[in-house]
Amino acid sequence: MSNVSRRDFLRTGLAASAALTIGSQFSFAADSKPWFEISLAQWSLNKAFFGKPGVTKLDPMDFAKIAKTEFGIAAIEYVNQFYKGKAEDQEFLKDLKKRADDNGVRSVLIMCDGEGNLGDSDAAKRTKAVENHYKWVNAAKFLGCHSIRVNAASDAKLSFEEQQKLAADGLSKLTEYGAKNEINVIVENHGGLSSDGAWLAGVMKLVNNPRCGTLPDFGNFYINRAQKKEYDKYKGVEELMPFAKGVSAKSYDFNEAGDETKIDYPRMLKIVKDAGYKGYIGIEYEGGRLSEADGIKATKKLLERLQTS
Repeated sequence: MSNVSRRDFLRTGLAASAALTIGSQFSFAADSKPWFEISLAQWSLNKAFFGKPGVTKLDPMDFAKIAKTEFGIAAIEYVNQFYKGKAEDQEFLKDLKKRADDNGVRSVLIMCDGEGNLGDSDAAKRTKAVENHYKWVNAAKFLGCHSIRVNAASDAKLSFEEQQKLAADGLSKLTEYGAKNEINVIVENHGGLSSDGAWLAGVMKLVNNPRCGTLPDFGNFYINRAQKKEYDKYKGVEELMPFAKGVSAKSYDFNEAGDETKIDYPRMLKIVKDAGYKGYIGIEYEGGRLSEADGIKATKKLLERLQTS
């Protein structure tokens, strides 16, 4: 083989080798799939939906359209506060579902507040609270959600264990109703003892029903906000993840690099991933410096960066 032909041979061989290497890199990137999906919690736009001063008011009926067209998010988490008195209105529910379907948006869950304490020490009030949630279970079923999110509030004057038992009693009864409708009943760490990871994990063990689970929130770990008594958020999420049927990505503010300034997102997402979770992670922006829209976009960008890590 002449020197010229040998050079051509080596050049061709090296080019082919480089092409194979580059091709394999692109193949690997194509095969790297997100391990969770992103949804949008309606509370992220609460100022706009409530029509608070200084914010352009939005119609809660347009939530699905806003999520898809403004943020490119195709899964939503409703908040019942924006639909008071509408849970049993079939025409309203049909319209809400149609709007989601028309925009190719999945309804994931309904966050329920203001329906009574499921761990109330008064048995009659506890039963009433359970029954108050039935309509939201029915609405969730109609909309195609997998869960309703509830609170596990009890009587703060009672002991740690007594509150656990009462909350477990109310949750057990509501979960039985939810199971009949193939709807999960999930509890968020949302203040009081529910923000104590060990307490809420203990409640889950007492209920011991596959239809009852948790919605770990990255930021709701104030047991007593007035006293600034806060549970370790990373420990709390780790304790709640074995029961998780959803995850709430709370966010407050971001630095120039796009990282959340109050929560170590890589650390938090590693806890979620290590638990084997592969469902929706819902954006719930609650900051004040950025607008609601910009906060949602910043949170989405951060989550997308961590989706394949």
